[in-house]
Amino acid sequence: MWITGTLMLLQALSASGELQQETEPRRLPPPGKLDFGYVPAGVYETLAHYEPGPIGILFHMVHAFLYAVQPNAFPQDLIVKLAKDKFGAIQTEYQKPENIVLTLQAIYYEIGFLVCAAVGLLFAILLPIVGLFFCMCRCCDNCGGEMHQRQRKNADCRRGLLGTLLFSTSLVITIGVLCAYSANQNLSSQVKNIRRLVNSNMRDLHTFANDTPMQIDYLISQYATAKNKVIYDLDNIGPLLGGRIHDQLDKEVHPALDQVLNMAGAMRETKEALENVSVSLEVLQEGTGKLNFNLSLVRTSINRTLNDPGCHDEESDATTAQLCRNIRQSLSQLQISANFTRLPNVNPQLEKVNDVSKTDLSTIVQRGFSSLNNTPHMVVEQTRSVVENVQNLVDGIGNNISSFSKAFPVQSCLSNFTIFVSHAHAKIEDYYPEIDKMDFYRWIGCIALCCMVVLVLAFNYLGLLCGTLGYDKHASPTTRGCISNTGGTMLMAGVGFSFIFSWVLMGVVTSLFLAGGNMEKLVCEPFQSKELFKVVDTPYLIHPEWKNFIPGYMYNDSDLELTAESLYSTCKQNKGIYSALRLDKVFNISSFLNTTVFTKDVVGQLDSVKIDLRGIILLEAEGKQNLLDFSEAGLSEINYADYLEEVNKGVTVVDLLSFARELEAQTDLMPRGPLHTALKGHISTLRQIHRQQIIPMEQAMKYVRARSALNQSMRFLERTASDLPNKVLAILDAIEAAQYLISHNATHLISQETGKYTATIVGYFHQYTEWVKTSLAMEVAPCKPFSNMVDTAEIMACSFLVDSMNTFWMGLGCSTLFLLPSIILAVKLAKYYRRMDTEDVYDDLF
Repeated sequence: MWITGTLMLLQALSASGELQQETEPRRLPPPGKLDFGYVPAGVYETLAHYEPGPIGILFHMVHAFLYAVQPNAFPQDLIVKLAKDKFGAIQTEYQKPENIVLTLQAIYYEIGFLVCAAVGLLFAILLPIVGLFFCMCRCCDNCGGEMHQRQRKNADCRRGLLGTLLFSTSLVITIGVLCAYSANQNLSSQVKNIRRLVNSNMRDLHTFANDTPMQIDYLISQYATAKNKVIYDLDNIGPLLGGRIHDQLDKEVHPALDQVLNMAGAMRETKEALENVSVSLEVLQEGTGKLNFNLSLVRTSINRTLNDPGCHDEESDATTAQLCRNIRQSLSQLQISANFTRLPNVNPQLEKVNDVSKTDLSTIVQRGFSSLNNTPHMVVEQTRSVVENVQNLVDGIGNNISSFSKAFPVQSCLSNFTIFVSHAHAKIEDYYPEIDKMDFYRWIGCIALCCMVVLVLAFNYLGLLCGTLGYDKHASPTTRGCISNTGGTMLMAGVGFSFIFSWVLMGVVTSLFLAGGNMEKLVCEPFQSKELFKVVDTPYLIHPEWKNFIPGYMYNDSDLELTAESLYSTCKQNKGIYSALRLDKVFNISSFLNTTVFTKDVVGQLDSVKIDLRGIILLEAEGKQNLLDFSEAGLSEINYADYLEEVNKGVTVVDLLSFARELEAQTDLMPRGPLHTALKGHISTLRQIHRQQIIPMEQAMKYVRARSALNQSMRFLERTASDLPNKVLAILDAIEAAQYLISHNATHLISQETGKYTATIVGYFHQYTEWVKTSLAMEVAPCKPFSNMVDTAEIMACSFLVDSMNTFWMGLGCSTLFLLPSIILAVKLAKYYRRMDTEDVYDDLF
């Protein structure tokens, strides 16, 4: 009945499972990573774990005793062979060697139990017989039946020792009875917990059935997450696809346009430099022209003065004549050094550059950048129809998912499963009165067994009490008191009841020992170590044609790797029932949600994208001509060496102040007269020229700036003019290469970037399908309730029943075994408490 209901549920889940998804790790998603959230899940309340509490100590003692009795490993191979044979051949053909071997292996494994059982049977059989003979022997006044006691000197010591040993033995028997009683009470209390465990398991099954449709709906609804992301990327195909194409092209185009832009800057700077040269040259030519004129006047005046008769008359002395000759010879130094008037102007070059500057090359370059930056818009316009088609396909995929999920009667199947669970629960509820009744009878039976031992203990304790309290050491054996005699009688009554009950007790203990011990060793322990699953999963064990019986029964495919152990372990981890039962055999979700199935039409549409970038013009013909005109502006015709040479010269050939001081020194050597006076005037004029013209030309900002500007501008122009035509040609070649890349060779780049964009779009579907598959395997319809049912059965069978039963027989068996020394000690001790008929008499000889 359970199998039918479970299979009915699983078939529904296998159909709906196709629509489920896998849950990603719950972190903030990186760019391009979709977050589908958490699959809603109910909480299963069953805690399939049992803690026995203080009585667990007794359980561990029983387990240790059973391990001592049966230390052999679990006989998996033996059980498999016996199960395959179904014990038939061993019973009918037991003489065959292989069957004899199996029998010997079984005996070897059970040797501990067999020895203990043999001891128990001997005890149960022999003790009544011994009791019968013991009774007959005492009736014949033997075996302690003679009412006569010999007096010994150590009688008190023997009586005390026997009483102590009997009391100790009774204490051990008492402890055994208490253990048995505790186990009995524990089993009764745990039987009451069965209803709670069953009810929680049933509620978990209802939770399982009720939450599954909601989880499936959640998986279906999360397609909207992938869909919205796809539509968003399609709506932004310009910046996403066009932006990628632009970025790739920009790596080649931007450097070329930057070179043109730099050349446009160079044009502006060249124009400014030529203008600076023209202005500075005028300033410097003006200043040096005036100075040259004044120096020429002074030089001429000095020559006229030196023509004075005082310089060459016969009357003039030789010193004056020599001084005049020296002065005349030094006059050649009295002239300007930097002669800017001889430098040609740069007006022809400036006019050509001005003509070139009339074309705004920077604006033309910016138009090229704008044309390149318009790539995303071009992509949007040229892919508009493809985007619309893909969006329609995405909507169609969502409709297919929804319609596919409605094609399977998940809700009705789960409703049937819920009805089945409720019906099964009602059936189980009907058995509770029978279970309580049987447990009551069991409890009464166990209490009766404990009462048998308690009755013997009562006689032992009362006998010891009466015998001890009523004992009089001065009384002779024939004169002992009534209380002491009653104590001895009670001890003998306990001996009688021991003989009467011990064989019954030992028979029960032996039966429970064989049943409970083997249950523990062959079922409970192998279940905990999962060795029991290995037996169940043995190929061809249950059906001779099925390698694995679960898939053979469910799917008629016994080769499928689905075993009881894997099913239990998967459900124990609370994974989805789809992965636990390998429902992909019924419906393979991977083949349905495979990326190619979902996206082949989408990929086909995106692969059909054709983007034409030939409308991008990087540099118009006007800009190219402007560059060529600039290269032909005549900058290379300027004699930069002459300019730089004049700039680096001083204002005059000789320092005028030094020249004036030297002239004054020579004049002072001359005799005073007209010549002396005239030369003094010329010296004053030179100093005036130095003060009024030289110093301003050396220090005035007008001339300093003119010289500096001329120097810097010439050096800049020299650098700019250096290999200018080749530089321009190189720039034009780079522009042509970039333009050719865009117009003719961009197809591969566009195809490559389109492929990446397509992979991104398809990746969203892939994330969704992978999330569905993982969620289906891990989170949807978690089958923990089914493993909980197995664990609950194990708890009820092993922890409740077997452990309690084993503890009961261990306590009762311990008490029963100690009845034997109790009998012997009670018989011997009764002699010291009972009143004797005769006693030893000694005559006084003195």
